[in-house]
Amino acid sequence: MKKITIGITSCSKYENYEKWFTHDPSIEVVMLSWKNKNFEDLKRCDGIVLSGGEDVHPKFYNKPEYISMLDPKDVIEARDEFELKVIDEAMKMEVPVLGICRGLQIANVYFKGTLIPDLPSVGKNKHAKDEGYDQRHEVTVVPETILFQAVHAIHGEVNSAHHQATDKIGEGLAVSANSSNGVVEGLERKDPKGKPFLLLVQWHPERMKDADNAFSKNIREAFISEVRKKK
Repeated sequence: MKKITIGITSCSKYENYEKWFTHDPSIEVVMLSWKNKNFEDLKRCDGIVLSGGEDVHPKFYNKPEYISMLDPKDVIEARDEFELKVIDEAMKMEVPVLGICRGLQIANVYFKGTLIPDLPSVGKNKHAKDEGYDQRHEVTVVPETILFQAVHAIHGEVNSAHHQATDKIGEGLAVSANSSNGVVEGLERKDPKGKPFLLLVQWHPERMKDADNAFSKNIREAFISEVRKKK
């Protein structure tokens, strides 16, 4: 099988993403890091994964006043700037993109959407970690979406470890999944025909304990399949 190269944005749990892909010897991964300033490595990638991690600085979605609701330790402007640049270049290169947790959020911001800075503040609970562990909840998938085509299910249980979420949907994007309390759990292109693959999920498929769950395995396989098509 031909080799493919997947660029993954750096984060504190980068190894989880790396392991999620490199069980397949035909897949090479490249860390795209704001710390290493290795933006040029993006040019040799066949697909991009936007990883989880810190909060997006609200100034990037024109809500600078939200910064008071965030922990300064959880905001890295240099990472935001780097990853917005990565997304922009990925769009120009027309390579498949998979966004996970923060990856969904930064992509929504790229497409001129906004974020809810803190879910508990608006009465949306049971999404952040509980005593250091991911919580779990059900999501409902919108039929006839790319996400539905991947998981082949309307309902599924996923892990959850976030306190921010999509507010205003970015231009050209559409919701592909929601939680029972109305939090956006999936985004993708409103009109994907003829455009590069873009799938954004709010949960963490790369570290779900039930790795054969369609909401983990099938998402990875759908992304890899699209990357191979573009190779």
